[in-house]
Amino acid sequence: MPSMKFRAPLATAAIAIASAFTAMPAAAQFQKPEQAIKFRQSAMSLQGTHVGRVFAMANGRVPFDAKVAAENIEIVAMLNRLQFSAFIEGTDKGNTNAKPQLWAEKDKFAAAVAKSQEDVAKLSAAGKTGNIDQIKAAVGAVGESCKACHDAYKKE
Repeated sequence: MPSMKFRAPLATAAIAIASAFTAMPAAAQFQKPEQAIKFRQSAMSLQGTHVGRVFAMANGRVPFDAKVAAENIEIVAMLNRLQFSAFIEGTDKGNTNAKPQLWAEKDKFAAAVAKSQEDVAKLSAAGKTGNIDQIKAAVGAVGESCKACHDAYKKE
């Protein structure tokens, strides 16, 4: 099993690079739809890795470390904002895992995104407290909002 030890220099570099992307409008980030698709898939994969580390602590599979939890939650929050910037025009085709309903139900998808971001904001606040009980409650809600969106809009 990989070490739960957080690698600060690597994370700092990742956050710096990602922050550069958030400063640009979404359309300017991606010259081709395929780039946006790869970007959002990568962001979601990374988010899953980092939220999984928090879930492991919340479920008692690994020892709770408030600092490591907070650092992983910070990364989840950043990635959660980034991934949705890549659902741009033209990314409904190609090597995408998104169902066609996502584009047909833009308002419902926007509501699911808002719910996800609200839940991640609550997780971020809980992570800053260092309180495992608050983190458990908040990470559970994040898992539920992720699952609901994936059930509705992600291909199997």
